Amino acid sequence: MSQMTIVEALNHTLDHNMGADEDVCVMGQDVAVNGGVFRVTKGLLDKYGEKRVFDTPLAEGGIIGTAVGMAIYGLKPVAEIQFSGFTMQAFHQIEQNMARFRNRSRSRYNIGMVMRAPYGGGIRAVEHHSESREAYWAHTPGLKMVIPSGPKNAAGLLHASINDPDPVIFYEPKAVYRAFREDVPETPEPMEIGKAHIAREGSDITMIAYGAMMRQTMEAAEDLVDEHDIDPEVIDLLSISPMDTETIAASVSKTGRCVIVHEGPRTCGVAAEIIARINEHAFEYLEAPVRRITGYDIHFPYFQAEQHYLPDPETIVEGVQQTLAWE
Repeated sequence: MSQMTIVEALNHTLDHNMGADEDVCVMGQDVAVNGGVFRVTKGLLDKYGEKRVFDTPLAEGGIIGTAVGMAIYGLKPVAEIQFSGFTMQAFHQIEQNMARFRNRSRSRYNIGMVMRAPYGGGIRAVEHHSESREAYWAHTPGLKMVIPSGPKNAAGLLHASINDPDPVIFYEPKAVYRAFREDVPETPEPMEIGKAHIAREGSDITMIAYGAMMRQTMEAAEDLVDEHDIDPEVIDLLSISPMDTETIAASVSKTGRCVIVHEGPRTCGVAAEIIARINEHAFEYLEAPVRRITGYDIHFPYFQAEQHYLPDPETIVEGVQQTLAWE
């Protein structure tokens, strides 16, 4: 075990997989010479050479289209888009080829590739650098969509994603890239894509979050225990698609109440899908309406106002109290 940040855990996992399988390659803008805008791919060019770690033109559609072609021929490309907001420039390749080619070829070709992208706010960035558009990809058939929340599960999920036969969208919460360290195994241990993690067991209410919002939610949970004598259960979703309906329904069936936290816009967001699944699988156990604590239905604000947009522990605590007070 070694103490690592998310950036270090991702770099370590890429290194391990490239060492174990010569079909794994890394591509994207500035990933080679500069080691990536956040240095996730630092050192990989020197170790594996320019045929397996290479810079691309500033053309997101070209990056993803090339990666799809490489995957068709049996390689395992890990394509980085510098910020998730720029995936819109590759939307046609993601939706029309990356997501569809296995179905189009009637499973003759698996598209075993990963698209990595830093996502979310909290770093005082400019326009197009703070979006949370994970709902787009969860809504797109043929894609898997995962979001880690810490170093250990970042390593496990990336290892699983690289070795998955289907295309995976891998969003990285850049607000916590270097915020804390965790013990990460020297040999990555693959996690099951589609399986949520119960980060804290409790009995009074279920709190569901993912990505950078897990830090805010766990801080709120600690405050609820210490200051309000409330015992929350906290679920780290980890996988947006496929989604772990079983874990969610079992928790809500136990607690009877639920709040969901994410920083993406509210309308048609991930929370709405979770609520629909709760209604389908645990409705008879609900003692109050499920509450959403999310970003607003606006473009992500410039850095002067971003903290007013993002959910914080105080807002989460207030939402939990209101849900528990509902009769």
